[in-house]
Amino acid sequence: MDGVSFSVAERETLGLVGESGSGKSMTCLSMIRLVPRQAARILGGSVLLDGEELLTKSEREMQRIRGRKIAMILQDPMSSLNPVFSIGMQVREPLTMYHGLRGRALRERADELLASVRIPSPAARLRAFPHQLSGGMRQRVVGAMAIAAPPRLLIADEPTTSLDLTIQAQYLALLKELQERHGLAMIFITHNLGIVSRLCDRVAVMYAGRIVEMGRVRQIFTAPAHPYTQALLESIPRLGARRDRLTAIDGQPPDLATLPAGCSFAPRCPHVMERCRAEAPPEFTAGPSQMSRCWLHAPS
Repeated sequence: MDGVSFSVAERETLGLVGESGSGKSMTCLSMIRLVPRQAARILGGSVLLDGEELLTKSEREMQRIRGRKIAMILQDPMSSLNPVFSIGMQVREPLTMYHGLRGRALRERADELLASVRIPSPAARLRAFPHQLSGGMRQRVVGAMAIAAPPRLLIADEPTTSLDLTIQAQYLALLKELQERHGLAMIFITHNLGIVSRLCDRVAVMYAGRIVEMGRVRQIFTAPAHPYTQALLESIPRLGARRDRLTAIDGQPPDLATLPAGCSFAPRCPHVMERCRAEAPPEFTAGPSQMSRCWLHAPS
């Protein structure tokens, strides 16, 4: 990641969007210090949570912060749930760690957690194993574990990818309800701009490890400033619109190990200028509370 900077307020939802490989998940893994050790390392920067600097914390201190203050829902619940342990054992573990619950109080709180994410017959589900639940059920279990503390910040990494549309809508409504109930700040990583329009307050568009545009959702959807954002929005099929072909973005995202000089989007940009190929654009103001990294918005 290079020069990524944003903030999320209590009860606010920030959407992170962009093509696969743009750096969305890696940005959030960096925040909680879980980047793959063989493939990445943190060279500098600052991550503040309620005024506390996380990058200077020891691993033991971070273990107390993960889950209690920052929780993450991963894209595939089967990669989060251990297939050899029952749902009950896995839901009760954070309750024991964070709240020291034991015995009947622990069982009752585990039941309450599953009920809070609308899982029917929670006592029976606690005795089941992950493979015995549907994808939607497993995703709700992971959500229940994430709010066990509850945390100050919830990171949801494409949690609706494997869900059908009906379950997806229910899950999004559930996340919003949990956010309001617990006052969570939330970062929602997704490819689905339709979800962003319904769930998020602000959106950050990522490309090649940088945020190229950020602003309020309505601003981004009605007046996108960066050519990449414009291309993403133009590629969305719209009900009732008559078009022969959907708009496609030419080319492929760049290799992050060998980024081109200047603007990383220049090889694919329909508005490219000579300056774009030579100089990386800084942040420019594109509107009220809207930022864009594009030379088109440079002051004249």
